[in-house]
Amino acid sequence: MDHTDVIATITRAVRDATGIQALFLSGSYGNGMADAYSDIDFVMVADDGASDAVAAIWREAVAQTGEIVLWWDRTTVPVLINAITDDWTRTDVIILKPEQMRGHTQSTLKVLFDHDRIYETLPGTKVSPIPDSKRFIYQVEEFIRILGLLHLAAGREEYINGVLGVFHLRNKLVDLLIAETDAPHRGGILHLNRLITEGQKALLVSLPPPVPERQAMIDAHLAYATAFLPRARKRAEAIGAEWPERFEAVTWARLAETLGIERPY
Repeated sequence: MDHTDVIATITRAVRDATGIQALFLSGSYGNGMADAYSDIDFVMVADDGASDAVAAIWREAVAQTGEIVLWWDRTTVPVLINAITDDWTRTDVIILKPEQMRGHTQSTLKVLFDHDRIYETLPGTKVSPIPDSKRFIYQVEEFIRILGLLHLAAGREEYINGVLGVFHLRNKLVDLLIAETDAPHRGGILHLNRLITEGQKALLVSLPPPVPERQAMIDAHLAYATAFLPRARKRAEAIGAEWPERFEAVTWARLAETLGIERPY
């Protein structure tokens, strides 16, 4: 089945099920940005929420679209069911009670059926949140902490773990770049091209790859620090967050003492 057929089949299967009030598309299909590689995200509204009975209704519906080869039934989130069928179609559903729909907006949903007209009660769009300065500084501190562990990885010759450190630094940088663009409809973990600018992409491509060798590990840490910390400081100033000056200073001092590294920017 293609995705259109999957959506139609599941909709028919649950439309008249007892206790099911509404079914919506969310995620990329809800905001109109889906492509051939998207998973299919649903929001289902049920009188009893994510009960065993409702989960059984959903499994029967998904099974009509293909053999289920992965089924995570409320495993990571109490209201979430993830499934993959034998053609690798990925479907996720969040099952909510009517009163739990207040966190959703019309702009993020597409109606498949809505017996009680819940959609009409939802706000049109979500107001952009105020940047969380405490969370941002936590991310900065975590970057500095990982950078500071470089002398341990070098001293112990733990170059494989040092590669993992580069991976974590990269993730912090990517998060910062996305925050700079403030892109709407961020999508799942495999969406990045539409969230950052061409200049930001060029920056990421220019950074050295993680290689489990001493000098390569050190060079990669310093390259990411050079890319991240000055940009992060500018963002901290823009959102009124207090920069962890002392922590950064003693971290560079420790790296200078143990590895002879000077601050590269």
